[in-house]
Amino acid sequence: MKTLLILGALLLLSTMAFAHGISAADKQAMLDGGNLKYIWLGATHMLSGYDHLLFLFGVVFFLNTLKDIVKFVSVFTLGHSITLILATFVGVNANYYLIDAVIAISVIYKAFDNNKGFQNYLHVKSPNLLWVVFLFGLIHGFGLSTRLQQLPLGEESLDMLLRIISFNIGVEFGQIIALIPILFILMLWRKKESFMQHSKVANHALMFAGFMLLLMQLHGYLHTTNEEEFGFNKDAHTHIHLDMKAEESKQNIHGSL
Repeated sequence: MKTLLILGALLLLSTMAFAHGISAADKQAMLDGGNLKYIWLGATHMLSGYDHLLFLFGVVFFLNTLKDIVKFVSVFTLGHSITLILATFVGVNANYYLIDAVIAISVIYKAFDNNKGFQNYLHVKSPNLLWVVFLFGLIHGFGLSTRLQQLPLGEESLDMLLRIISFNIGVEFGQIIALIPILFILMLWRKKESFMQHSKVANHALMFAGFMLLLMQLHGYLHTTNEEEFGFNKDAHTHIHLDMKAEESKQNIHGSL
């Protein structure tokens, strides 16, 4: 039963790809508020950051000691803080669909590694996990930076830096809040015989969620690069299918009047 709940949660998270962005309401809130607003947005953004959380779920899946958990989470935090702050402050940007596609690959990678894919299929030793988590942390931070750069950060360098740091602090708070239930569930599950029996299935589900995220991000990238083929080009995580649903709702309302 617990395995089914975990699988369902992973699949549910994989369907939320278009919700992970900066809304117009958030942008307006940043204009109206101060640094506390950026802290709040950073926290809520991480809490809804299904791709980041799926990767962290994979990282801590087999970690049994508090020392190891703190070590790996700290390395991931260092990595994404570096690129989040520097890339945003300097103004380094990229197509966020592609960055998110690489983040999806990080989820696939961790699930593959958890199931000893390197040893069983490639017949090689797994790369050093600490360095891998750090490198993927850099990429995750770049993904966060692409979102933050959609917000008004101000013209003054000091104001901009304070807002970036505030957002990053919020991200760390959100990460801690999200990790608490994840670690609690894993701690309880590890005490059951079903953990070792179904851990491989859980990581297969994690890998599947990563593949779903990868496909959706690549789909979004095609929409932004092949404007003539798809007929539109929107610089946000909105989608033409959502517009179609909205139009259908309008028609239904008019039809009922």
